[in-house]
Amino acid sequence: MTLLAEVGLSGYFKFLHKYSRIEEVLSDKDLASLGDAYINFAYSLALSKSSGKPAGRKLNNSILSLASRKSGIRRMLSHRVNKHEQANAAEALIVYGWLSGIISIKETVDILACEGDLADNISILLKVILERIKGHANFNLNSLHGIP
Repeated sequence: MTLLAEVGLSGYFKFLHKYSRIEEVLSDKDLASLGDAYINFAYSLALSKSSGKPAGRKLNNSILSLASRKSGIRRMLSHRVNKHEQANAAEALIVYGWLSGIISIKETVDILACEGDLADNISILLKVILERIKGHANFNLNSLHGIP
């Protein structure tokens, strides 16, 4: 059986085709809203995996904004963005990565469930998505040069 996340949902959600630049993904407030729900769900699954019992939690925006800075996506945003907007950019990128088949929810959960600092784990997740996007032919990736 093929999982939807493994083949991508881009054909299912036509709005994914409107993005031609990574900055468009990072600044989309609607995508960030969907990403907020997705990352909280994935984080809850990661906590459930680690603890061995069901858990439901929300990620704090300060952790997401710190991960944005650590991953390098902060440098792709306007100079005047606040921490909330940095967190939104991380949420938008993460859900875009899942919907477009760049990363599965299983891999997302596995990265989030790793031991260590949560902001570091989210930064790793963002870097994995960015690295895979670099190979995506439909994106103008000039802003990704120099991203670790």
